[in-house]
Amino acid sequence: MKRDDGLYFLPLGGSGEIGMNLNLYRYRGKWLMVDLGVTFGDGTASGVDVITPDPTFIAENRDDLIGLVLTHAHEDHLGAVQYLWPMLRCPIYATPFTATFLKLKLQETDFGKLVPIHTIGQGSTLKLGDFEIELIHITHSILEPNALAIRTPAGTVLHTGDWKLDDEPVVGPLTDEAAFRRVGDEGVLALVGDSTNATKDGTSGSEGSVASEIEKLIARAPQRVAVACFASNVARVETIARAAKKAGRECALVGRSLWRIYEAARENGYMRDLPPFLTESDAGFVPRDRIVMLCTGSQGEPRAALSRIAEDQHPHVVLEEGDWALFSSRTIPGNEKPVGHLQNQLMRLGVKVVTDRDAPIHVSGHPCRDELAAMYQWIRPRVAIPVHGEQRHMEAHAALARACQVPHALVPANGDIIRLDGPDGPHVVEQVQAGRWAVDGDRLLPMDGAVVKGRAKLLWNGAVVATVVVDRKGRLLSDPRISAPGLIDPEDPTDELAEDLVETVRGAVSRCPDKAPDEAIAEAARRAVRKLVSQRRGKKPIAEIHVVRI
Repeated sequence: MKRDDGLYFLPLGGSGEIGMNLNLYRYRGKWLMVDLGVTFGDGTASGVDVITPDPTFIAENRDDLIGLVLTHAHEDHLGAVQYLWPMLRCPIYATPFTATFLKLKLQETDFGKLVPIHTIGQGSTLKLGDFEIELIHITHSILEPNALAIRTPAGTVLHTGDWKLDDEPVVGPLTDEAAFRRVGDEGVLALVGDSTNATKDGTSGSEGSVASEIEKLIARAPQRVAVACFASNVARVETIARAAKKAGRECALVGRSLWRIYEAARENGYMRDLPPFLTESDAGFVPRDRIVMLCTGSQGEPRAALSRIAEDQHPHVVLEEGDWALFSSRTIPGNEKPVGHLQNQLMRLGVKVVTDRDAPIHVSGHPCRDELAAMYQWIRPRVAIPVHGEQRHMEAHAALARACQVPHALVPANGDIIRLDGPDGPHVVEQVQAGRWAVDGDRLLPMDGAVVKGRAKLLWNGAVVATVVVDRKGRLLSDPRISAPGLIDPEDPTDELAEDLVETVRGAVSRCPDKAPDEAIAEAARRAVRKLVSQRRGKKPIAEIHVVRI
């Protein structure tokens, strides 16, 4: 892009999807990044649990990246730092709780001590180049969430981050309505905002209303109570701990991420007036009717605490007939199957499962339509840019903004570079590379690349691997050695596919002309193998033929 005095917005993640937020603002050739998050695998890509945005564009322009500002500590807003920071090497700015939480996560890396993390106070103002960023406190389902008023000579953008309007948040202050009204009175060019609940009427509800219902349920439960919630929702954790105490029960934290959040909260002055939590190893020694266990795994994650408990594979904790499991969380779109599977497993154990469909034990952390309308009344921007939502959410958000008399609304796609301050409204000036990367052990792979696609193909179609030994003229010296994972059951004596594959490879090699090159022999055998498996199994397997010439 040519350097000019325009103000630009570029999402590389989080538009058209919920999660994986990576937002960029450009002014006078410099880029400001807001959030750098992950999303989680939904089972459609085998072996992929964590997914990051593709940062290639900004990594190639990192000399012009002046900093990363984190709005809050949810994984979909900071979880990719531990994977992508070495490509960016920029300073990071965050409030105390978010900074502490990030430092704990970075202890798992070999570069954590190299990351320059600057702590900034809530309500403070930060100057980075031509960007002046004011942090405005707002309520959400985590400690210290912030909207950002990003001021430049070309205009002010309000970047909402994740938010809601909660008049009883349990932990932390109320939304700073006066600050939002002040920013609106100063004049706002664009609002870039959360669209998650833009299709839902009314309001999202208060954490305070959840507290009373959880208290009632824990008081009534006859035996153990396991509660699954998002570990980052400190207000919910505190609610459950207080409800346990009121019912005369001990409360245990079961799962590493809960202890990490607790440690970060305590370090920053939160949760200090609660009774001490038990460890999971201690929880097993408490009478069944005197324990509440806060567990990770509300989304059915296979390695999280609640899934291991449901499979009777947890080393310290069990659930039995007569115990209760409360799911004090919403099911993230895409996680319906693993959550349903987990709940069915618990029910098979005789555990009573209670969800937000059975009792009001969860409220969303994102604004519904009445809350969005209130924000637009405060801010009165010239432009609305919906983000953080699927296409249907962002389209509904844009329609609502227009109904709130916002002159221009543009629904972005990841990779769109949008000029915000054009005289005729916002418009896309360029599109850059955007996509998804899978975290695969200690490496990052493109989700649309050969490795991830190959796994999916292997999952659905199986594979055939054959080794053929030939002489210098290309004639077989012995029977081919063949394996066919996912296609042949070695314990089924009636399955003749293995023998037929040997004969098929033998025939394909014998039909090759003398002194045919190895590549020609391998290709002939590969085609014959795929044709046979297609006829016999209706599958198109991955076929690998290794030719050894002696």
